[in-house]
Amino acid sequence: MEALRRGTASANGLDFALLETGPADGPLALCLHGFPDTAHTWRHLLPALADAGYRAVAPFQRGYAPTSVPADGAYQTAALATDAVALHDALGGGPDAVLIGHDWGAAAAYGAAALAPDRFRRAVALALPPVGALLTGFLRYEQLKRSFYVFLFQTPLAEAVLVPEFIAALWRDWSPGHDGAADAARAAEALAAPANAAAALGYYRAMLDPARHVDRYKAAQETVERPGTRPVLYLHGADDGCLGAETAEPAAVLPHLPPGSRAEIVADAGHFLHLERPDEIRARVLDWLAS
Repeated sequence: MEALRRGTASANGLDFALLETGPADGPLALCLHGFPDTAHTWRHLLPALADAGYRAVAPFQRGYAPTSVPADGAYQTAALATDAVALHDALGGGPDAVLIGHDWGAAAAYGAAALAPDRFRRAVALALPPVGALLTGFLRYEQLKRSFYVFLFQTPLAEAVLVPEFIAALWRDWSPGHDGAADAARAAEALAAPANAAAALGYYRAMLDPARHVDRYKAAQETVERPGTRPVLYLHGADDGCLGAETAEPAAVLPHLPPGSRAEIVADAGHFLHLERPDEIRARVLDWLAS
């Protein structure tokens, strides 16, 4: 199994740090992480994608060190999706490229597939249902309790709260029984500088405050808020402590995904399901991409 290589790519005005493996001439598999996480979250899946012939690449998302912080402060979903499309171009991807995203990376994957269906053949999204399904379940009382951090992040207290202990506690709550201490520490390191912490908070602030949206992404934002045309495999952990599985029941999710999509609940897994059940997630993802 080939070791992960570190690399860089310039795309959409940012310098992205990358982890990658696989043949340089293979179809691109772009793997996008969420919060609070890093590109290391894909360490189990990247080699499996490479063994299947893909050039598997995981960038550190905008604002997560060592990737640069955007000068325009844009963190809306359209900016994340545009990053993915720009990375596809910078990395020489073709129409056979695929997208795999977790949490905020899932939001970016939905959006990039909708923005550029000519560049991506299929997509996989983990732990964040499409916005139409999410909004229905988000307003339930139990889910509002789980989502306290979303509202906390809108306040001036957020910068003081986003410390390593808080990040580690989120990992414990979101994936009960899983030892995510090393990954939480990596995330804390990526967000240690004030500018990087502000970037991670910016994703949540842009989510609830459209006044924070940057004008140059206005048209793209309208596109990413609608289902695309490329089929999506959606996977959600049954024990997810961040977004309860009741927000992601297949019957509720599928109407908000493109035709030909699939949605599945993964037993005995929490929010970071690709780390908790790596063999099962590998098998489901590779089966989906090959079908």
